[in-house]
Parts: sequence; C-alpha cells; structure tokens
Amino acid sequence: MNGKNVLHQLTSQSHSQMMSYIIETADNKIIVIDGGNACDCDYLFSNIQNIRKSAGFDDIHIDSWILTHAHDDHVDAFYHAFEHRLGEFSVGNIYYKFPLRELVEKHEPSATHTVDRFNALLPRFADKAHIINKGDVIKVGEATFTVLYSPDFSITHNFINNTSLVIMAEIASDKILFLGDLGVEAGNKLLETDGNSLRADFVQMAHHGQNGVTREFYEAVSPKACLWDTPLWLWNNDAGKGYDTHIWQTVIVRGWMDELGVKTHYVTKENTTNRIMLPAYH
Repeated sequence: MNGKNVLHQLTSQSHSQMMSYIIETADNKIIVIDGGNACDCDYLFSNIQNIRKSAGFDDIHIDSWILTHAHDDHVDAFYHAFEHRLGEFSVGNIYYKFPLRELVEKHEPSATHTVDRFNALLPRFADKAHIINKGDVIKVGEATFTVLYSPDFSITHNFINNTSLVIMAEIASDKILFLGDLGVEAGNKLLETDGNSLRADFVQMAHHGQNGVTREFYEAVSPKACLWDTPLWLWNNDAGKGYDTHIWQTVIVRGWMDELGVKTHYVTKENTTNRIMLPAYH
C-alpha cells in the first residue's frame, strides 16, 4: 500500500477546456473521472503509469472510470483509449448514464456523434459498463462515490450539460462534489430535492466555472476549496480583447466564491496540474 490519498486535477494538453481527474487511494486504487479530449489521453495514461510505478506496479490499470456526460471535452480521451490503445491498459468498471440517441438528435443534434461513438465502442467494454442512477453507491477501495443526481431527460434546455451525473466522493474524510457541466435547470432541481446533501469540502465548478449552476447552489455546497477545470482565457473571460471583455461568466462566478468566503482555488490555467493530498480539511 502506498499510504497516500491524492486527488490529481489534470491540465489540458491543448488550448481547449476539458475535465480530467485521477483519484489515487491509499490502498492502490485508481479512479478516473472523465479524462478530457483525445489529445489528453497520453497525459492521463502517463500520470496513471507514474502513480502505479510509485506503488510498485508496472501497468496502466484503472479500477473505475466514471463518465459524467457525453460531451467531447469530457469523454474523447476515453473513446481514444478504446479506439486506439487497447492492450496498453486495463479497466475494472465503467460508470455512466447517457441519453438515448433519439433524445440527443432531438434536443442537441450537434452531440449525436458523441453518443454514436459510445454505442459503437460499447461491445469493447460492455462487460465492464454500468448505468448508474440516483442513490447508487460505488465503493472503490477506501473511496466511496454516491450518485446524488442522474439525468432527468425531461429537462431539454442545455440538454447534454443538464444530463451530467452529480457524484459525491468521500475519500479520507474529505467530501468532493463533482458536477460535470451541470446547468441551471438540473442544478435547481437537485437543490430543491436534495439541497441538504450537497455540503462538501471541495466542489468541481460546473461547466468549467461559467454558465453552470447558480450562486444559491454553491451556497448550499459551502465549499472550503473550488476545483476549476478552466484554461487561462476562460478564467479571465478573455477572447483576445482583454480581461473580462467576453460573454463568459467566469469572473462573475469567481466573485460569488469571494462572497461565500472561499479562500482556496485549484485552477488548471497556465498548464497547471494540481495534486491535492487528502484529507485536506480533516
């Protein structure tokens, strides 16, 4: 046993936003959440390989891989792995809940290709794949993951983002709330039905920190630290004309966190990968 519980927040290997986490447990388990774009797969695997090597293993093994929702910047690394790198790695279990193709075609047709790719690849990992629902609990060694929200497919605005799974991870006494790209509508539903279950030490900022859930949602979470999967241009709301000159809401959301008294922020801007030792707050 390596004796360490570490949350690895990986930085993008391109100019694009993305989301990729590795959770390393003290009993040598590896959990991946999303993974990022296809160009992020090598970096994801090299990090896992280094973690495994430091624990005395010579392989790339993922005990559980959780996919929050079917958008390219969250699942393309997963697809790339199963399309091009079979035989280089192994996976124990895969957890997800994606909408049916016909719903995607109706409500967000630009994302249809993402669901099609998943369905085409499914035979390669069908024996490991599990659809998860609200209330499900996943135990991976010393880590526990509870599904607080699974998609309500009747929410059709901002469709794919609002199908994000919401997962509460409990590792070494710390709680980490993963929101994926959850939008206002699904966030409000979760806040109304389960607001008392949202409090966490860390919160992964919805939709890379802008156009996600509301200030009231974050107030219910009352985090001690925020996890921003946010490149510099998005962090500064700058599309080339200077600080806070574009339409993204990142600077506004940063202001909410200041108002809520959050002092600690882990941001992937400027090619920063954050490695957070757990427990951090207990």
